[in-house]
Formats: sequence, structure tokens, C-alpha cells
Amino acid sequence: MEVHAFDVSISRDAVSCIERARLSCVTGGAVQEDRLHPKLLEEMRSLGTTRSFRKHAILINEAERGNALYIVLTGRLVAYASSDQGRDVILGEHGSGEYVGELALDGGLRAASVRAAEPTTCCVIPSPDLQDVLAMHPEFALHLVCKLTRMVRRATEQVKRLALQDVYGRLRQELMELSDETASGLVVRERLTQQDLADRVGSSREMVNRVLKDLSAGGYVSVQQGRYVIHRKLPAAR
Repeated sequence: MEVHAFDVSISRDAVSCIERARLSCVTGGAVQEDRLHPKLLEEMRSLGTTRSFRKHAILINEAERGNALYIVLTGRLVAYASSDQGRDVILGEHGSGEYVGELALDGGLRAASVRAAEPTTCCVIPSPDLQDVLAMHPEFALHLVCKLTRMVRRATEQVKRLALQDVYGRLRQELMELSDETASGLVVRERLTQQDLADRVGSSREMVNRVLKDLSAGGYVSVQQGRYVIHRKLPAAR
């Protein structure tokens, strides 16, 4: 039986591309890991069209067929799902260097809607061009694989929360994940209303208000300059 030898050497440029992608996937915390490396972001920007969106503009509608990838250059996008009664559940937020619409790659229907949370500028890459982009930029392909893996992991965690935790447990975990350590305690990074928190944890504003009142009365949480501050360890969820 004749065995053929194949040249499996990899150029230094290719190795550099893959290494940059690997680092962009693993560097930083949970907020940073979905962001593209600045150099890769510039490369991707040159492949698409720059578009600006006003606050509240809808970029993607749930259940419509995907037709583009949106890379955030400035501003912030919110991904959400809506019920027939008009109630929204926040699925995620995406800032500069992050992207949405990657599920357009298979030509299927959108799994969620996306709107601009503030004036936002995006690099828009049409779906028909995505496969060529992946072939030409292996570092982006690897970044996309890493992101999709994290999405599956997050979705699994969300299902577990909804099935196994009550509203307090979900709200407690959400506040902890959104907070940074400061001299005043743990401070939630964004200015969130009670409705914002309710949308994030799949509850009503009234229920979230009740939980926050109890935490405030116990000296666990306060609001300072529009942000929630956690002063001491929150009671364990039941």
C-alpha cells in the first residue's frame, strides 16, 4: 500500500493570525471576551459598509431571515425577545468591538431582535459575503467559534436559572455579574431601571421592586447617582 506524504507546514503569517484570534478569545473578563482585537476590528471594518443608527432603531427583527452581520464601532446594541403581549426579555448587550447577526451565516431565521440602546455606528457585512470573510480571515473564524461556544454555555445557564431559581435568585446573580468592585462596594456598571432588571431576569417590575425594597431595608443595596451599589454580601438564594 502506497502512503503519500503531505506538507503540513504552516506559514508564520497563518500562525500569527490564529494566535491573535486565540488571544482575542481568551483575554479579559466576561465583558471583554466577545470583543474583537483592535487590529482584527480594523481589518473587518474595511470589508463592510459603515452605517449609523439612531437610539431605539431596530436593526434585526426576530423570526426574519438573516441578511447581515453587524459589528459595533461606537454605541451599544441590545438583543431581546418579545412575547405576544409585548413584554421584552433582554438577552444581551453589545458594545464597541462586539458583533451581532452571526447566525445569519446559515441563512436561517433570526432568533432574537436587536435595537440600538443609544446612537450607534456599525460595520455591516452582508450575509453572502460572510463565507468569503471567514475563508480570508481565519482569526475571525476562530473568534466566531469561540463566541458561539460561549453563547451555548450562557444559554444553558439561563435555562438553569429560569428552571431552578426564583426571582430573587436570578436578580441576585444578575446584580453580581453586572457589578465592579469599587471603594463604595460593588457598583453596577450601568444605570438600570427596575424594568430593565425585570426584563433581564424574566420577571415583572413589581416583583423586582419588592425584592429591591427588601434588600434596601436590610442595608444590602442602595442607589447612588443612578446606579445600584451592593454594600455587603447578598443573602444566599434559596
